[in-house]
Formats: sequence, structure tokens, C-alpha cells
Amino acid sequence: MTPTPTPAPALTLKAGTAWTDAWRRCLAVAPEAFRDDRVLNLWNNSWQADGRALPATSPVDGSPVAGPPRLDGATAHHAVRACLDQHRAWRHVPLAERRARVAATLDALTQHRELLALLLVWEIGKPWRLAQADVDRAIDGVRWYVDGIEPMVQGRVPLDGPVSNIASWNYPMSVLVHAMLVQALAGNAVIAKTPTDGGVACLTLASALAAREGVPVTLVSGSGRELSEALVRAPEIGCVSFVGGRDTGAAVATAVADLGKRHVLEQEGLNTWGIWNHTDWETLTAVVPKLFDYGKQRCTAYPRFVVQRELFDEFLAAYLPAVRTLRVGHPLAVEHPDDPYPPLDFGPVINAAKAKELTDQVAEAVDRGAVPLHRGRLADARFLPGQDTGAYVQPVTLLGPPSSSPLHHAEPFGPVDTIVLVDTEAELLAAMNASNGALVATLSTDDRATYERLAPQIRAFKVGHGRPRSRGDRDELFGGFGASWRGAFVGGELLVKAVTRGPAGERLPGNFPEYHLMPSAA
Repeated sequence: MTPTPTPAPALTLKAGTAWTDAWRRCLAVAPEAFRDDRVLNLWNNSWQADGRALPATSPVDGSPVAGPPRLDGATAHHAVRACLDQHRAWRHVPLAERRARVAATLDALTQHRELLALLLVWEIGKPWRLAQADVDRAIDGVRWYVDGIEPMVQGRVPLDGPVSNIASWNYPMSVLVHAMLVQALAGNAVIAKTPTDGGVACLTLASALAAREGVPVTLVSGSGRELSEALVRAPEIGCVSFVGGRDTGAAVATAVADLGKRHVLEQEGLNTWGIWNHTDWETLTAVVPKLFDYGKQRCTAYPRFVVQRELFDEFLAAYLPAVRTLRVGHPLAVEHPDDPYPPLDFGPVINAAKAKELTDQVAEAVDRGAVPLHRGRLADARFLPGQDTGAYVQPVTLLGPPSSSPLHHAEPFGPVDTIVLVDTEAELLAAMNASNGALVATLSTDDRATYERLAPQIRAFKVGHGRPRSRGDRDELFGGFGASWRGAFVGGELLVKAVTRGPAGERLPGNFPEYHLMPSAA
């Protein structure tokens, strides 16, 4: 008689990781920035109980979390003017003192790194491993600048006004906080808008730790449309730093171009991975799960494979076993309360509305002719009993998305891969350049000469040979081609140059309306 299999034990929340636990710790660590029921805005060098706090829910399980206290446009203008006063004082603070204050901030962030990571889990759904990595990349990256800032600012001065930061929700620490602290280190006061879709508590805690050390940080919340007049167009602003989608980025680009304002605008693009005369399938199999980190909700994700038709069977034999290993679920669900954090590839997407959008796009693409090659099952994910799973999307792979589908030409920003088959090198290049510019791309080909010949024709800032490229840290430069980037490039000393002034007539490397200048080490 066949024995009845023992059912897997019901999962439970890891001990000490509930949202209420994280919130209680925030109140203890930074009581000046948190209230029992809300976070505060930081402007005019003090925490302000203004703005209308909107309700918000965690993508992890749909439960309530802190919402952004949204300011109106008039209050945002007051905050910008107060930030200018801070800027005029801070730009004259000696570099040694600026270094000391930023270094002290990094020490405080390090002390509270686990709390910052836990907030990222609840607010934007990052698995523990990736949440910690986001915090650590911010700390380690800024420390590199603290250690090597002197030659980067030699012969340069801060801007005439503060730097305004508007960033997407997916990397609050390693992109937004990192940028803010380097901008301040270079002699600028900084103002940031909290992303609408998540991260407000994490950013509030990080800003509180920086403000305690005397770093001139302003943090406000509100509708991008309502605050853009202050955060983008206000004459007090010396530079606009934006990370987000092309539609919003285009409006910001138009405003800063009209005003002749310094800007760094990182926008989305369809990053592609080409396969041409390739045989190293073992390496591809190993890298595929890593490409799904955080559900491909990052600017350097690869959602499109462009595959030589005659290699399609070998590609599938390498790709499908890898994508079937992906681990999805509640980032804090464990079998026993004291178990380690679950080793997931990704948890939810940013919210239930995005999950529905992706599901609808996939269904529409299939209805119009795309071929589903892989669909993960929600039943295989790790969830708590009875939890809300509305923001979860299992990985999907489609062959031949129709030209009428958004999945054909735009980045899905979710765990959806599409595959396009090509027969010639010309078709390969056309398919890899489908979005008029990208941040990264990769070409897998056995022949180095073929890579050297084709890579310059791929319109991406970074092109890897059989390996993924990333945004980079420390001295690695970053930018984009075409519509994926506007303004100054960043990374290494270029980030400092983007937020300081050098010799008269200086032309910064970047993608500007009047010129495109690549850095020598891109």
C-alpha cells in the first residue's frame, strides 16, 4: 500500500519581522521623524507634521503600511526655498567637515542596516537577500566617494542651487540615498521626493540619520504632477536628478531643456540579450535565474532574448530548466519562526495593480499570437495561510510578442520574458535596438571578432559579451543611449562632475539636446 505523503507544514511569519515590529523600532530609533500613525516630512531643517497622509498597503500581503504625507505645491515651494538657504550655507562648509558628516551618516546607516532592509521588504516587496544588498550597496558606494573625494572636486565648486531628486521606488537606498549623500558630499544641499509607490519609511529613517549628522537633506512627499513645478522648474533648483519611466521623464526633460537646467535623467529602455552562433549553454543556464532577481523590477533587467532561429532548440534546452528553478513567495514566510529568511528569487511586484497589468498584457499578447513557452504556477509559491496574493506574478515566457503588444517594444518591469527569433545579423541588430536606446545589452556569441563587430551597433550604454551588465558601483560609469537617458552621465567621478561646476565652457559627458559625448572609459 502506497503511504500517504505528509503535507508540508503551514508557513508562518519569521519571528520579529512583522510590520508592527519594524514600525516600533522606527519609533525608537528616530522618534523625531515618526509618529504613532504616520511619517513626517523633513524641510527647513526640521520634521514637519504637514501633508495629507494617504493610506498605503504592502505588496507582500496587502496589509496597511505607512503612506506618504503628500504636500501641496505651495508648501513644496516653501521647502525648496528653505533648501536653498541650506545650500548657500553648506557649499561653504570645508570638505573635511562634509566628509566627516557623511561618514558619520554611513556609520549610522550601518548600525541600522537590518531595520532599513526590513522596511524595504515590507514597503516594496524585496526578498531579504536583495533588501540587504540594496542597503549595503548604498553604504559601500558612498564610502568609496568619502575615501576618494578630494581629486574629484579639485578645481570644481558646488552648483548654484540644491539638487532635486525624483526617483522610482525600486532602489531607495542604492540609487536614491546613494545619490543624495554623494551630492551632499560634493557641496550641495539635496531635496528628494519620496516615490509614490513605496519606500517612504525606509527613506524617512535614512534621512533622519543623515539630518542628525548635519547633512542638509530635505525629504517631501506628494504627487509628481503637483510638486513638479517646485522640484523641477523652480529657479532655486541647481540640478534635477530623475530615475523613472519614459513618459514622466519626457515631461521632466522638456522642462529642464527649456530652463537650461543641469540634469541627470535615467529612463527605461528595452534591454536585450542576443544569441548568435553560440554554444556555451551551460553558462547561460547558470545566469538565467539571476536575471529574475527582484522579479526583473530594475532598470538593468533583461526582459528580451533575441535568438538566432537555428539555435532556438538549444536555447530552450538551456533556458527552460533554469527558469523552472525560480523561487517565489512571501519574503518573510518560514516553516518555523526562528528559521533563516527564505532564499527567494523574488516576491511580489510593486502592487496588485501592476500584477493585473502584467497578467492582462500577457493574456492579450497570447490572444494575438504570442506562444507561451513557460508559465509558473501560483500554487508552487511560498505563502502564509490565507494571505493576500494579489501582487504576485509567476514568471512567464512568451515567444513572438505581437507588434501591437506593449511587451513587443517596452520594458514590462516584471517577471515576463519575451523571445524574438531572427535569421540575419541585420535582424538581430534591429530587434536588439527595438526601443530607441537602452541602458544595457548583452550579446552571446562564441566568436570574439563577431562580438567586436556587432557590439558597437547595439544602442546600449553597456554591452556585455556573454555576461549581464549592471548599473555599477564606485568607479563604474553609467548612462544610456537614445531615449533611455537625458543629461549628464554618472558613476565614478562623473557623478561628482554632474553636480558641480568646472572650468568655463566645460562639456560634461552625457546625452544632451545639443550634443552626445561618451566618456572615454564607458
